[in-house]
Amino acid sequence: MSLELTGIIPPVVTPFTADGEIDEKAFRNVVQFNIRKKVHGLCVGGSSGEGHTLSQQELARLTEICVEEADGRVPVMVGIIANSTRDAISRAKAVAHLPVKALQVTPVHYVFKPDEQATFEHFKALTSAVDIPVVIYNVVPWNYLSPALLIRLMNELPGVQGVKQSAGDLKLMADLLIGAPKHARVYTAVDALLYPSFALGAHGTIAANPAAVPGVCVSLWNAVKSGDHERARTIHEALLRFWNAIFADNLPANIKTALTLQGCDAGLPRMPMPRTSEAQLANIKRELDAVLRFDA
Repeated sequence: MSLELTGIIPPVVTPFTADGEIDEKAFRNVVQFNIRKKVHGLCVGGSSGEGHTLSQQELARLTEICVEEADGRVPVMVGIIANSTRDAISRAKAVAHLPVKALQVTPVHYVFKPDEQATFEHFKALTSAVDIPVVIYNVVPWNYLSPALLIRLMNELPGVQGVKQSAGDLKLMADLLIGAPKHARVYTAVDALLYPSFALGAHGTIAANPAAVPGVCVSLWNAVKSGDHERARTIHEALLRFWNAIFADNLPANIKTALTLQGCDAGLPRMPMPRTSEAQLANIKRELDAVLRFDA
């Protein structure tokens, strides 16, 4: 088992109708929009996709659609956000018949925090139950896994093939990059610092900015890979201003707004998440216009 997946991997949004149902036609268009922007992969059911609101059946259906629309052109990952080992395994098995390249899995996230050994056993049980590489989505503030524990998981569990590192501490990202086993993949979800993450050697990104402006993030990735750091820094500055405009508790709604402004109808957020406010909209329009100068 190995994970050969690098570059820009947007956690695609899930368009909902006014009554909270999945808009499958709009979702297909979102997938195609991302592929046209030359992304390197797609992730279904992540935070930007409001995966925490999806039933197991909805997640499986969205994965089927994404795989169908991608048609082998880019690899597909699936987000698993669950509060028990049993539920995480059940969700993984629900998509295991599909050509899924990896699972993006959060540590359990309700109030009760397992200790490090319980977390180890959780991922051991999951990776023993399904033969799909696991990327740990290190995002839960009150169950934030240390670099030492993440490195142990990647070293001792063959099924744990990588980490998606969130929050804003680039030092933790750097610690992971120098300590992770050579086979592992470390992805950045530090949206404000994608450029330095790439420069430090992150294997790619699965994050909100790529979900909102995938073409711009592809341009940033290409600039870093080609050694054009002057261009990369210029893109970074525009992306940072854009990130400051969309970052809020209703971030998925703001990502959808940014996509819709680009001609890709991304639907509505699922209640109780509020839609983009008028004040947010004005800021998003301004910074979107500026950052799209770098669209791939």
